[in-house]
Amino acid sequence: MRALVYLAPGSAELQDRPAAQLVHDDDVVVEIVGTGVCGTDRKILLGRFPARPGVVLGHESVGVVRETGAQVRSVGVGDRVVVNPTLYCGWCVPCRRGATNFCRHKAGTEVGVDRDGTYAETVALPERFVERVPAGLPFRSAVLIEPLACVLSNVRAASLTFDDTVVVLGAGPIGMLTALVAAREARRVTVAETDGYRLERAREHFTHVVDVAGTDPAETLLKTSDGERPSVVFDTTGTGLDAALRLIDDGGRVVVMGFDDTYTVPLRPLQLTNRGIQVIGAGDYRADIFPVAVDLAAELSAAPRRPGTSTSTSTSTSTLLDRLVTHEFPLEQYPEAFAALGGLTQADQADRAGSGNSTQPPPRYDALKVVIRSHRGPVGADGWPVAE
Repeated sequence: MRALVYLAPGSAELQDRPAAQLVHDDDVVVEIVGTGVCGTDRKILLGRFPARPGVVLGHESVGVVRETGAQVRSVGVGDRVVVNPTLYCGWCVPCRRGATNFCRHKAGTEVGVDRDGTYAETVALPERFVERVPAGLPFRSAVLIEPLACVLSNVRAASLTFDDTVVVLGAGPIGMLTALVAAREARRVTVAETDGYRLERAREHFTHVVDVAGTDPAETLLKTSDGERPSVVFDTTGTGLDAALRLIDDGGRVVVMGFDDTYTVPLRPLQLTNRGIQVIGAGDYRADIFPVAVDLAAELSAAPRRPGTSTSTSTSTSTLLDRLVTHEFPLEQYPEAFAALGGLTQADQADRAGSGNSTQPPPRYDALKVVIRSHRGPVGADGWPVAE
């Protein structure tokens, strides 16, 4: 099979790999239809998140079951499924207390990081990490289930209530999903972004969107709100903790979501204790959150638009999940897929930003959510494969 293999920072290539096979009686072989490009994939290629050289990248995937082991009962051949890439052992101390996201035996099990992932034609996983997709759910909504699970975990960690005011730093796919989920609980949600393309997309779906390009985000957001500070800030960029701490209200919560191993920020503990600020890291999602994300994706694809959202586009939120996926590329065109999100290397980002002087220039985006398709055959109106 064809598979996109990580070689080193800035370097990946398509290789021929053995097709996935059943090894254990509870294994499921999934023919991958498509995989969303995650920010983690980009950070791996930019050298800002660790991964094993030689691993097949990709983890936000959906597909069709092609083979099952003798003990598999929850899915059958032909079922449309979504992959849960957050593996866990089930018997270590954290797993036994339900904290499967902090499993002590993750080495070699992180799909697309140190275990072969889904930028490939097939993948084999234990049955418990393959979830059936609800009937009628379009491909473009289904491929967002895994990032939706990440968002649910972080929003739950913030313990939102109806009187919270929320700021989401970043209007990428995770930022947009965070704003969408937070709006179901909080009084008001404001989205802050620097990139022109993402600002345009955010304004199609949310009322309160602030352009913070070339400014101090904390100062700009405070001016926009007449000095009112949010009670919760979600940093989906991975580089916004400093701004979040200067923006948050006394007694507020800052949830750190984005991944960037190169970002550091000085922190004075007195800043937290005197003002009663909580800094929260939720980690990966627990196993019990993933089926909730599956159900929520189905609900969001059918629910009427909530009051307060923009009416400049459709009158139904059924378009929101679908419209987050703005581009699809075949597996062979993976360089174009990553180019739409700033490129594979820091040099790409410098070129696209118009300057090669900065070591980490802000990327310029031409897409929101990009999907790399492994399936090469015909698809129906819902984006899923159809018989030839």
